[in-house]
Amino acid sequence: MEQRSGPEQWVYRGRTISVRVDPVVVKGTQASREVVVRVPAVAVIAEDSESRVVIIRQHRWAVQQTLYELPAGKLDSGESPIEAAQRELLEETGYSADSWQLVTTFYPSPGYTDEEIFLYYAYGLSHSQSRLDADEEIETELWHGEQIEEFVRSAQGVNGIALIGLQWWLCRNLDRSP
Repeated sequence: MEQRSGPEQWVYRGRTISVRVDPVVVKGTQASREVVVRVPAVAVIAEDSESRVVIIRQHRWAVQQTLYELPAGKLDSGESPIEAAQRELLEETGYSADSWQLVTTFYPSPGYTDEEIFLYYAYGLSHSQSRLDADEEIETELWHGEQIEEFVRSAQGVNGIALIGLQWWLCRNLDRSP
């Protein structure tokens, strides 16, 4: 197992991410690990009374594509994961929910980042006005099960967080089938 062999070195500190280099010893050999440090984030599978799931479309600069996603975002300072999930759902879509359930937590890419995602299921939705940040352009859609199945099976399903959440939703609905 890898062991730290010296002090960490911060090579970049940014608004959203920071990069740290950790010296380690692996099987007696000196090495280093570059770690992208990021605050935890949340994602929400929000289901309405007609068994439709709230999906957003958003352009992602890093991959130069407009992607279908779940409402999601990072925790603000001092905010709990559930508070962040409730805030992000409302801000991005205008929806709020009566009931919340933590589905799972996971590391989307533990080979280089410590980012942790808290995935929530929300139901008992009511709709008001979205509260997008000034630099956000988001379209909201409601998808039935058939659309979700198609998304998961198609090449459109490239967002890992959305794939995990929507596959969970599909499995959950299979478990409830008569």
